[in-house]
Amino acid sequence: MIRTSLFFILFATYAIGQNAAKEQLERFASDPAFKYASISFEMMDLGENKSVLAYDENRTLITASTAKLFSTATALSILGPDYQAKTRLYLDGNIDSSGTLHGNLIIRAGGDPSFGSKYFSATNDRAGLFNSWVNEIKKTGIKKIDGNIISDASEFGYQGVPDGWQWIDMGNYYGAGPSGLTIYDNLIEYTFSVPARIGSAAILNEVEPEVPGLEFESYITASENKGDNAYIYGAPYQNFRFGQGTLPAGSSAFKVKGSIPDPELLFAQELQKTLEEQGIQISEKSTTTRLTNLQTDDNYYSSKRLIYSHSGTTLINIIKETNFRSINLFAEHMITMIGYNKSGRGTTWEGLKQLENYWSGKIDLSGIRIADGSGLSRSNAISAHHFVTMLAYMYSGKYGELFKNTLPISGKSGTLLNVCRDQKAEGRIQAKSGSINGVRSYAGYIRGDSGKLYSFALIVNNADCSSSVLKRKMEVLFNSLVTL
Repeated sequence: MIRTSLFFILFATYAIGQNAAKEQLERFASDPAFKYASISFEMMDLGENKSVLAYDENRTLITASTAKLFSTATALSILGPDYQAKTRLYLDGNIDSSGTLHGNLIIRAGGDPSFGSKYFSATNDRAGLFNSWVNEIKKTGIKKIDGNIISDASEFGYQGVPDGWQWIDMGNYYGAGPSGLTIYDNLIEYTFSVPARIGSAAILNEVEPEVPGLEFESYITASENKGDNAYIYGAPYQNFRFGQGTLPAGSSAFKVKGSIPDPELLFAQELQKTLEEQGIQISEKSTTTRLTNLQTDDNYYSSKRLIYSHSGTTLINIIKETNFRSINLFAEHMITMIGYNKSGRGTTWEGLKQLENYWSGKIDLSGIRIADGSGLSRSNAISAHHFVTMLAYMYSGKYGELFKNTLPISGKSGTLLNVCRDQKAEGRIQAKSGSINGVRSYAGYIRGDSGKLYSFALIVNNADCSSSVLKRKMEVLFNSLVTL
């Protein structure tokens, strides 16, 4: 009798919560701010594998960074949590009795995004980054190199950035594209001193890391506005950058982050610099397979001597950083690693093809269009139904709980730190957020009052209100959803 009564109490509570959530969803969708907007929403009961609440759930929209869920989920499923990308160093030539290498050292890419990354190094010790490499080189007896240091990222292609990325994004830190030989998160820090007089030109004092041959032209000025309102412009592989916008007046050392033009080349240059600092002379300047048109493949390397292999950070650690901090570069690397692992071609195109192949037959992909790994491209079109069914499938698999725990928690962590903070839904949502101009979205998991776990997705394009106001409207809906 007690069990029966408890069942009816829980059922009644759930029914009341469902009605309240449905009413709140209707109020949300009919808000005047969304008169000209597009909305896609769905919530799925994972225990019963059925939709419990929806609004235009099949509408495909631009989703911004929630697209990272497809990248990280696919990489985890295909590669596994312990996968480590390997960067290899080959010797091509002969070492004579004096210790001179007559030939080249070749760095073969493995698509590792973690090399020299500030997210995986407590000290960000650039000076010691290549110490293990140099030690292995010295073990061969090399004291001088009569040849080149050559970086080979050719197996990952030279697209630079995915299709659909805008000119305003490419030169900035969040627009750093993937490379088979990524280094330092593919980021440059420009340090400016900013005069106190409004409108005065900001002065560039330092560029770190030093990029040989980089030219920078600045139109950045002092402003009474706070924060970084400066943008860096420049395309991949072009050693010219220019800055526009404003920085806070009176700043003595304001850092602005931009993208490295050619990470593949800088990788070789940094290794060469370290070797020369430790007494190994090199006769030629560093170069790349892109610049030399050197044709390489497995057959080419079969005749070379492998002298060192560097293993990157495990995939699960990269996924955690990707989902918690919404790092575009890492998400793009998820795609290239998938392509490289499945076909030997680590291009964005190949990775996206493998992503589609993986999900085909597992979920309904009708209408979906994924153009990149991070969601920065406005060519992406994904519906709430795509998200909730993918998330449901992931949770039912062997990495379900592991994947869920890579997502920020509402009011507690990551990009959800200030979502539903001190509200009913605090701590009840684990999700990925997404936001670019005109777009705000969330997708992930919700734990309801009933104890049930749900997958959900909410995407809004072109709302007639500010992003902060839109966030508050969404929070009201989220607080009602947890009553289920």
